[in-house]
Amino acid sequence: MLGVKRGLEVTGKWRSAFRRLKDLREELLQRQSYLSRAALEEQPNFSTHMADAGTDQYDRDFALGLLSSEQDALYQVEQAMDRVRNGTYGICELTGKRIEAGRLEAIPWTRFSLAAEAQLEKAGLRRRARLGDRQTVGRITPEEESAE
Repeated sequence: MLGVKRGLEVTGKWRSAFRRLKDLREELLQRQSYLSRAALEEQPNFSTHMADAGTDQYDRDFALGLLSSEQDALYQVEQAMDRVRNGTYGICELTGKRIEAGRLEAIPWTRFSLAAEAQLEKAGLRRRARLGDRQTVGRITPEEESAE
């Protein structure tokens, strides 16, 4: 099941999943760094117009909100990396059964099988996943890119 650990590297069945999670974590950390700089960027004490000051404050609040979401996403990815390390990755936390391979490919940080997730959502015990599609997480939107 789980191979020998060499430092922080994992060998065996989940090696590629661990590598994907590790890459995703790096993307999230880079994005957090960018958002932190944007949110904490020193603003002038005065503005030439009140609307400019309002826009600056909105941009800062928006960046802080994104930063909070990114922190939640980072936590989920790191928890998935821990599950790889301790041999519980790919096992549904609700049912104890294996999580479908396609689901793990699409959502490598998932903790539940599709059936368990649907059951939790139906019971109102779980919100939708906080992270988007693996290909969209950690990417800068065109609006953010133009702000750079």
